Parts: sequence; C-alpha cells; structure tokens
Amino acid sequence: MDFRHLELFVHLSQSLHFGHTADAMAVSPSTLSRAIQRLEQEAGCELLTRDNRSVTLTPAGSRLQLFAQGWLADWQALKQELKHGDDSLQGRLRVFCSVTASYFLLPGILERFRSRYPRLEIRLETGDPARAIDKILDEESDLAIAARPDALPAKVHFVNLQTVPMVFIAPTTPGPVSELLEQRPLDWQRLPVIVSEQGVARKRANQWFKAKGISPNIYAEVAGNEAIIGMVALGFGIGVVPRVVIDHSPMGDKVRVLSPSPALKSIEVGVCLLKKRLDDPLIRAFQQTALEPS
Repeated sequence: MDFRHLELFVHLSQSLHFGHTADAMAVSPSTLSRAIQRLEQEAGCELLTRDNRSVTLTPAGSRLQLFAQGWLADWQALKQELKHGDDSLQGRLRVFCSVTASYFLLPGILERFRSRYPRLEIRLETGDPARAIDKILDEESDLAIAARPDALPAKVHFVNLQTVPMVFIAPTTPGPVSELLEQRPLDWQRLPVIVSEQGVARKRANQWFKAKGISPNIYAEVAGNEAIIGMVALGFGIGVVPRVVIDHSPMGDKVRVLSPSPALKSIEVGVCLLKKRLDDPLIRAFQQTALEPS
C-alpha cells in the first residue's frame, strides 16, 4: 500500500471533492483517480461512491479512513522522534559497576552516550561487582555493568559485551608464597588463597578447586578485585581475578599470572537491567550505545 496514495485518500475522504483534493495535494485529477482506483484494487472493495454531483465514503472507506489517519499520524510522530530523539531524551540514569569496569568498559560507552544524548545525566556508582545484580533487583540502580551469574534471576535481562578470562595471580617478589610456587610437585592445598567474598569470581574459584579435588587454604575473603591484587602484590597469597583487572590496575606489574591446567572458566561481562525496564527510552538508548563497537 503506497504511502502517498493513503495521503491522497485521507484528504479526499475529508474534502469529498476530487477537484479540491487534486488542487490541495498538487496532483492532476487523473493521478488522483488512479491512486484511489489502486487502493480499491488492493483493498478488494469499493472505498468511495461517486457520481457526477457527489462523493461519499462506503463503510469500507470509512474503516480505511480511520486506519490511514492513525497510520499517517504514527508515521509523522516516528519521523519527529527519529529526527529529534537524541536531543529530546533527558533525565537521569543510575549506573553501577566495578572500579575495573569503569576503567576498561565504561569510558568508550560513556563517551559515545554523552556525545549523543547531552541532556541525559549519568549517576555512576562503583563498588564490589558481586553486588551488581542485587543493586538491580533492589532497584537501587537502573543499569549495572556486571558479570553474568551462572543462574541469572528471572527478572533480570543481560546483554553480553565482553568475555573475560579468569586467572590465578601470584606475587612477583620473593617470599614464602613464591617459594611454595617453586616446589614440585606443587602443593595447592598449602598455598594461601585470596578470593572474593561472593559473586561469579568466587564461584569460578570454587568450581576449579572442586574439579581438582582440592580443599583450598583460604587466607582471606575480600570485596573487590583491586583488593585481591593489592594483597597478592604484598605477598599474602595467590588470588583469582579477571584478567582485565591486572591490565588496568596500578599494581598490575607487581603480580604475575599462573597457568594451571585446566584454566579457570571465563566470565561474561555485560549490561544488566530489569526486564520490565526494557522499553524505557533511556535504558534502551544506553543499551544500544553499549552494543556499538568501540
């Protein structure tokens, strides 16, 4: 069904005069007649009753008039949204993420987002990545950049942005931990281990030790990957962190990556939000921006 034909029909359905509509819409009477005939062919019924003195709508014509008016109005509204949508979006988004994610994922996303939607305010909160899903479920944050848990809550929608390897790290400086790592065979059960208190990173560590039949010597349970790197760098033990944490940590050069077999299972890092918020224009704009290549 031709868009222009619908415009002509709507005007004619209101004027009920071929000459008036032809003049107003800047078409010839013959062009207008052909457009109406084409619509009637596509609809499979008569839309107008015409004689030498008058034009009236048939019942089918009245139904098409209502449809066409609504469709044209929606089209105009969509054009305005597409034309001015970036400028018209305004409000505030509360975004939660780990300190590490604020280094390696958010800068590019926020740069594109703020450039495109200058009237939108971003309220950024950083903290323990293990709290990200709860922040969403408790509606304390609108969005979170977080690792996908193995069992994603039914209310939560997740969009993967990057797959990140998990690794064991050890201090680079000499000390008791380095001496234990030099022994062969390596006695994993004697090594002091520093892990996250909770969350996906802790589960990855637990899964690895369980698969190996090892009861780990947990030296400390801490909140945040940066704290793990700090303690490992100081020689308190080995740790389990996402690989990107090392790349973006100021203490990254004071730890080294271990390569046990098998490797730790990777994690998916992405955008988390409540499913009921998927149609929110602000959230949709952020999600679309996040998915664009850097």
